Amino acid sequence: MTPDSAAFPDPTVQPVPPSVVNRVDAADSTLHNPQRAVLSLGSNLGNRLETLQGAIDALEDTPGVRVKAVSPVYETEPWGVEPGSQQSYFNAVVLLRTTLPPSSLLERAHAIEEAFERTRDERWGPRTIDVDIVAYQGVISDDPVLTLPHPRAHERAFVLVPWHDIEPDGEVPGYGALVGLLPTVGDQGVTRREDVELVLPR
Repeated sequence: MTPDSAAFPDPTVQPVPPSVVNRVDAADSTLHNPQRAVLSLGSNLGNRLETLQGAIDALEDTPGVRVKAVSPVYETEPWGVEPGSQQSYFNAVVLLRTTLPPSSLLERAHAIEEAFERTRDERWGPRTIDVDIVAYQGVISDDPVLTLPHPRAHERAFVLVPWHDIEPDGEVPGYGALVGLLPTVGDQGVTRREDVELVLPR
């Protein structure tokens, strides 16, 4: 993917079928005053696709959370390590509607990481799963426990590219529209995997 192709999405990408949208919108009726959240998922250990799907299913199984959209899968080289020293990442972005406050959603994200035996022994080390809250509604916060939006999201193609796929008019709070940010980050070695797919929970 080139910077130009990041700015202009693949015309073969199809929108979510209306039947799926209607089904997910109907599920929203079980939530009272839901808020919108964007989460980034990544895995470079074990069965990466299976782990990402398991994390998505676990989010959907969380009371007060509905998964609204799931991006295509992208493959990305690890950051901050010698080339070839780790397996590449599978990355995806999910859009949620949730009644959980940011702190509770963070607790749930950490619980999912723990369930998949995520370890934090070394910075930039390999991991079974990352579940990061990228944005929550339009909240901007410098709380060190949960900085919103994620402090590096606006610089990461592996976040911006899949997010743009499922929300072309999305914005990173405080930084601007995705369509404006994408040309500034280039492709960063992010490659769409046409041969694998994540499923929106039903």
